[in-house]
Amino acid sequence: MSDPIVVDARGHKCPVPSLRLRKAMEGGRAGAQWTLLATDPMARIDVPFLMQEMGGQVIEIEESDGLLQITVESGDARTG
Repeated sequence: MSDPIVVDARGHKCPVPSLRLRKAMEGGRAGAQWTLLATDPMARIDVPFLMQEMGGQVIEIEESDGLLQITVESGDARTG
């Protein structure tokens, strides 16, 4: 499996991190992975809701020194 695509939304407040992740995932292939980099703690809440809406799943959430790294996987190719 290839490395996740990185979506950098550091320094942006809700809802921008989730919107950037959604945009990056549009048209992605089934099973592809993305890692969102975010400094807004709301991303920890927003991204799981986004994945539920899009049919994807959260693979991992890591936090270090205020930086969230949220890795997600698309459920199907119709993520838009």
